Amino acid sequence: MDPLDRIDELINIVEQARSVPMSRNNCMVDRSEMIGALDELREGLPADLRRAAALLEERDKIMEAGKREADRIISEGEAEHARLVSVNEITVSAEHEGARIIAEARAEAQRLREEVDDYVDTALANFEQFLTRALASIERGRDKMHALREIGTFAGDEAERPLPF
Repeated sequence: MDPLDRIDELINIVEQARSVPMSRNNCMVDRSEMIGALDELREGLPADLRRAAALLEERDKIMEAGKREADRIISEGEAEHARLVSVNEITVSAEHEGARIIAEARAEAQRLREEVDDYVDTALANFEQFLTRALASIERGRDKMHALREIGTFAGDEAERPLPF
């Protein structure tokens, strides 16, 4: 199950839990159910972290491939430039053509770098949002669990008996 869906499910469980009498903010949830759900969520996170590492690795490969391609294009441009310059009757046009090819190669290399950076930035931003929501949800769950513990709802069998109000 997608971790975000699981977080939504946990939030739904807490939202629909019975309120503690005389309290608007406290509720009663099944401890084992909540802990089990949080354990499942924790087990799912390493996979997402691996995916993020894979994204970073993919970014590095794309950037390296783009750099190699840019270097190849620049080398070809420089080689073409040198070849054209060596021919006396077309020296001037060769210099212009070589410069144009090098400029195009550099522009293409820059464009590729920018595309890779945009792709990686978007992927990392999405992952950052996911992790932020996951951490916030986990923190809310822990806060609620601690609050419930403080008011004594985690007293084992006593939790099934009505509160002495």
